[in-house]
Amino acid sequence: MAKKEKSLFWASFADLMTSLFFVMLVLFIGANIELVDKQRQIEIILGKLGTLDSTVISNTAALDSLTNQLLATEAEKKVLEEINYATRNIDSTYFTYVEMYKKHKLKIEVNYRTGDDRIENLPLETREKLKEAGAKLRDFVSETTSKNPDIQYLLIIEGQASKIGFEGLNYPLSYQRAYGLKKFWENNDIKFTAKNCEVLICGSGDGTQSGTGLMREETEILNQRFLIHILPKPGQTYGNKKSI
Repeated sequence: MAKKEKSLFWASFADLMTSLFFVMLVLFIGANIELVDKQRQIEIILGKLGTLDSTVISNTAALDSLTNQLLATEAEKKVLEEINYATRNIDSTYFTYVEMYKKHKLKIEVNYRTGDDRIENLPLETREKLKEAGAKLRDFVSETTSKNPDIQYLLIIEGQASKIGFEGLNYPLSYQRAYGLKKFWENNDIKFTAKNCEVLICGSGDGTQSGTGLMREETEILNQRFLIHILPKPGQTYGNKKSI
């Protein structure tokens, strides 16, 4: 009887140990699954942190680039303001600023005879003043560009004609007047180098077809002349148009 009870004890003990083994095995597997799941969560979080770091770095670089652009724009704006201010203050002996047109106007009265384009036919006093005005303009461009090497100017010599003459000849006549002034300056050693000042010659005729109704006189005979426009170009063509 005692032997039978002993056998039952060991059988029960074996069942208990087996049950405990399975319980421990289930707990171990569960713990490992939870550990693996946590590791995966950690890896996901680390991945997200890495992406966040990249985003932060990218956004920081973009912010730095935008800041540099704003600083460059501000610097260009300051240079442009300085140029425009200087252009508005060209020698007042020969040039006057017309606020209405935001342009300069030549103080020297230049009026060709009807149908004439030869500058040598203008009075000697007028030609001497034109020579001095050209020299002042040349020195202005030279001085400004020496201080700011990246700046260039566009100088436009625009010839005009009146409606008094022959309509079909007004455009070539106005061009010849402008070209005559350029040659007159060059013959008197007043030159503008292509490095800092591009020079264009044009003729607007009597203004009926060119669309240049501004800066014309009501008395037609006074339009037998030329105008001079100078445009600052700091790095690129922009800014307010100036004329003389």
